[in-house]
Amino acid sequence: MADLDEVLALHDGVLDTFTALKYMTYEKLLWRIRSGRWQKPVRGVVVAHSGSLTDGQILRVALAWAGPGAALGGLTAAIEDGLTGYGDREPFSERPVHLLLPPGRNTRPPLRGIRVVRHFSRLLGPEDVHPLKEPRRTRVARSLIDAAAWMPTERGAVGVVAAGVQQRLVRVGDLEAVVDRNSRLRRRKLIIDALGDIAGGALALSELDFTRQVIHRYKLPVPTRQLARCDERGRRRWYIDVAWDQWKVAVEIDGAQHMDPLHQWDDMDKSNELQIDGYRVLRFPAWLVRRHPGYVAGKVGEALRRAGFPC
Repeated sequence: MADLDEVLALHDGVLDTFTALKYMTYEKLLWRIRSGRWQKPVRGVVVAHSGSLTDGQILRVALAWAGPGAALGGLTAAIEDGLTGYGDREPFSERPVHLLLPPGRNTRPPLRGIRVVRHFSRLLGPEDVHPLKEPRRTRVARSLIDAAAWMPTERGAVGVVAAGVQQRLVRVGDLEAVVDRNSRLRRRKLIIDALGDIAGGALALSELDFTRQVIHRYKLPVPTRQLARCDERGRRRWYIDVAWDQWKVAVEIDGAQHMDPLHQWDDMDKSNELQIDGYRVLRFPAWLVRRHPGYVAGKVGEALRRAGFPC
């Protein structure tokens, strides 16, 4: 059997009291706590030092508090697996720890100083929880789908699954497999539609907004996303955000980065190339797509009609 130091190293210095008592008597454990050498952040859990807890120790304390079968989930688990842009730089004093627990695990002593959000699920088998990663957490595809379901807004739900694919943490097929296994998933249709759009080439949140708020809502024809093109010499390769190649209509959606002078020139150069090739090029700022999708849809529809689209 491993000695106490090895066990503490494996568990970041955090143990439940049942495990700690395998290596010492109750009196010795009590002495370490009362003397200030160790601390007890919550009943049933000890930490082998008296200082502030690290982020990793906070996660382990929350898991030990939750009991057997619990796992980190949602954004908490996804951030542990590398997701960025969703509070990953904030300390856990400023963001919650999302935990997945088996059903019926409602009675727990208070956990002071750690913001825990509990979610209950019957789906916590090997397909859902990674067998080796520590602290114990759901697989990244499950984490992202849960994060989407728990987001306060639909736009946030779409954004987090797109970020997971864009950051190469997961494939669309892995996310679809998680959705397929959970017929009661919150926002299931929204997530399925978003995954279809992502598989079709829309990764930026502004492009997904355009797809959902403009194309789907106003029943415009399905475009090609991220259409690749080269300049006249075949040396420079660039992409059109959204294009109806049959009617030579292109739409570019400009986020904040497009205000940079060098980026603006790239945009102009791309538009010039498209105009020379006979395209009608429309440009919209991302905020306009979000706030006034009807106006955007009207302009796109008019461009398509003038280009010969039958409607």
